[in-house]
Amino acid sequence: MSRALMFQGTGSDVGKSVLCAGVIRAMKNRGHRVLPFKPQNMSNNAAVTAEGGEIGRAQALQARAAGVAPSVHMNPVLLKPQGDRTAQIIVHGHIHDQSNARGYLGKKATLWPFVAESFERLKREADFIIVEGAGSPAEVNLRANDIANMGFATRANVPVILVGDIERGGVIASLVGTHVLLEPEEKALIAGYVINKFRGDVSLFDEGLRIITQRTGWKSLGVLPYLPMVSRLPAEDALALDKTAQRDGTIVIAVPRLQHIANFDDFDPLRQHPEVKLVFVQPGQPLPADATLVILPGTKATIADLKFFRAQGWDIDLTAHMRRGGRVLGICGGYQMLGRSIADPHGIEGEAEAIGALGLLDVETVLTREKTLVETHGFERFTGEEVRGYEMHIGVTSGTDATRPMLRLAGRHDGAVSDDGRVAGCYLHGLFASDAFRQAYLSLLAGRAVGVENYEAGVEQALDDLAEAIETHLDLDTIIAAAR
Repeated sequence: MSRALMFQGTGSDVGKSVLCAGVIRAMKNRGHRVLPFKPQNMSNNAAVTAEGGEIGRAQALQARAAGVAPSVHMNPVLLKPQGDRTAQIIVHGHIHDQSNARGYLGKKATLWPFVAESFERLKREADFIIVEGAGSPAEVNLRANDIANMGFATRANVPVILVGDIERGGVIASLVGTHVLLEPEEKALIAGYVINKFRGDVSLFDEGLRIITQRTGWKSLGVLPYLPMVSRLPAEDALALDKTAQRDGTIVIAVPRLQHIANFDDFDPLRQHPEVKLVFVQPGQPLPADATLVILPGTKATIADLKFFRAQGWDIDLTAHMRRGGRVLGICGGYQMLGRSIADPHGIEGEAEAIGALGLLDVETVLTREKTLVETHGFERFTGEEVRGYEMHIGVTSGTDATRPMLRLAGRHDGAVSDDGRVAGCYLHGLFASDAFRQAYLSLLAGRAVGVENYEAGVEQALDDLAEAIETHLDLDTIIAAAR
């Protein structure tokens, strides 16, 4: 009989996703069959599954930690924020509906059957299910029809471990305050708590642990220190972009921080390269004049983010960048922005409209109702190197520059390249994770040969290091025993 355990946080971005990935890898290393599950997620950083659906990036990472292929049932409900305060509701990997925040509150009850179906399916496939909550269980204003936190735990009778982030401060108040706001049947499900991201001498927090346990009656299951290896793992929440440290590399690559930026883990292999200085340009800041390459990233709301791009004056900066001989690359929505126009005749992203784009590529895009979700591989035109990744987009792009495709993918072409070769775009996410392509492309930018590390091996090592830290600092035996 499969057993389950849920990790909930006292707030967003307390490290639940990474902690779950580490626990899963540690349990896998002990020989357990374990799968991840998140009933409801909200993220524009998504991954494509083998079934041709999409789930949150964190659940894809957790599946990797478990040594299994990601499935739509690991994240049955995914909310993808887009323009005009609305979000797409993805159910079992595909678009189910669209709603604003208030409208979604009334729809949550209708989504429980999908959540229950996926949970029961996973339980038939593993010894343990590690469940991740969303936000905080103390958000009592959202308690009605909850499927993300205690609403799921109480219905499914799954024990819960609370995670508090000491790095942001107020961890004692956050845990004790959560205890105050939980209902008696919810408190009864709490199996203990974990303190995350501690820096320094952990013994200095002994009194803090005593106070939390005294006020709540909950057992401490350990204090996890701040772990540098976490920065080598793909992040899901755009909040991570606010904490991205820049290396002092000589190859300067600028990525404008769009309002609805999506799939920004595309740039992790560049961020980690010792010769690259990756700059996420914040709104209101100019594109750096010393950039060799400007990359327009993916976005969940292409037309809205094109307007946002212009409002920051980045279109003017991009023109100056081109005059200086710089290069430009667009990925997915960023590729669409580089063309002559974008049309949304069906109102897929908001109001039906058409807009002139940046005009750096001679292509036009029409947004369509059908969404492309596929893993694929092929070769890049400039370097001839193999690339692999996934497509996740709506829209069809065509035009003169598309007759010079950037990529050859599984018997077809993708993307476009300008006549002078300095502007290119494609729909493929994840292409920089391909080591040989990354090395060749960066060498092209630098005008000299640059070294490269095995990115995928680095992710695997980070997961193993995380699992080892969990074995060392947390009471993993008690954590596993709490599952039921």
